[in-house]
Amino acid sequence: MKSKLQKPGTRKSNMLTHKQLEKKLLRRPGVKAEVERLEQEEGGLLDALLKARYGAGLTQAQVAERMGTHAPAVARLERALATGKHSPSIATLRSYVKACGKKLVLRVA
Repeated sequence: MKSKLQKPGTRKSNMLTHKQLEKKLLRRPGVKAEVERLEQEEGGLLDALLKARYGAGLTQAQVAERMGTHAPAVARLERALATGKHSPSIATLRSYVKACGKKLVLRVA
């Protein structure tokens, strides 16, 4: 009995790559507007966090130590905000700004 398995790379797939799917979805006005809104919101948050860290003269490793975590976790937090891939919890944000000698203040407008 012959196997129906094909060699890798010989079968054409209908599945889109991540980049192709992203490009396709961003053509939708509603999706594009929401992505832009999130980027603007989280970009402002990232700016505020970095301003706090730089203002305190701290490295990611120093913030991490004060938070009770490791430098890669702080790097992931900052990168997640830069890329919009993840929204950190309020507890995490509070811990980060406290490590920088600041207080987290939330406002609903």
